[in-house]
Amino acid sequence: MGQKVNPIGFRLPVTKDWKSRWFARKAQFGTLLQEDLKIREHLHSELENAAVSKVVIERFARRVRITIFTGRPGVILSGRFGQAAPTGPQRRGDADQERGAKKGVGIDKIKASLAKITGDKEIILEIREIKQAEIDAQLVAESIAQQLVRRIAFRRAMKRAIQTAMQLGAEGIKVRCSGRLNGAELARTEQYKDGKIPLHTLRANIDYGFAEAHTLAGLIGIKVWICKPENWEDTKHGHDAKTRKAPKGAARRPRGNRDQQQ
Repeated sequence: MGQKVNPIGFRLPVTKDWKSRWFARKAQFGTLLQEDLKIREHLHSELENAAVSKVVIERFARRVRITIFTGRPGVILSGRFGQAAPTGPQRRGDADQERGAKKGVGIDKIKASLAKITGDKEIILEIREIKQAEIDAQLVAESIAQQLVRRIAFRRAMKRAIQTAMQLGAEGIKVRCSGRLNGAELARTEQYKDGKIPLHTLRANIDYGFAEAHTLAGLIGIKVWICKPENWEDTKHGHDAKTRKAPKGAARRPRGNRDQQQ
């Protein structure tokens, strides 16, 4: 058996950042850590149909800043996150309803529910939209899990996710499903991949997601690895070296035989 290393934790000091950013003394560390877990659990259950990818928590003296990365920000802003997620033609008309909805209603509802967890601390809530949810590993894994619950063939769901991600610019993707697939008596693991997934390269922009599908046959686990281009997102150190351009007016080295140039 090989060693299983989380791709995000493996790259934390290099290309990835922590989802909780704060400092606390030893006496308060355990309490604040449990509070972060309760906040994330509450938001994922409350915003189940809002396509929430991750929740970033930053703490200050008397304030807590919570940033929600979602593929459907209109659902959160309109306060309709308690309803079932629309599909098919209903989803196309959903955007018009979200634009016409009163903005800020959902923010107030979330703040009121989070105040029961954080206490008297001021809550600063930010909503950030994920432009291409089909390349976000966590959202892809949750999408496959929802399809398995609806009894869609697991091979069809996996291949469709791979094809869509590659068409939208991903350099590689790997999807793995484990459990009683298609209601089989024995559990097994199926895996499909396309492109490159350099898990041992620290500078590689690897996105990882995990989800569970609660089917009638049992629990099925879905893992997704997506390799994005290095310049897909600007890091805190600036642009990648490959995207840097030479300054205007800089002299270029002429090509050709060096003996002829001399």
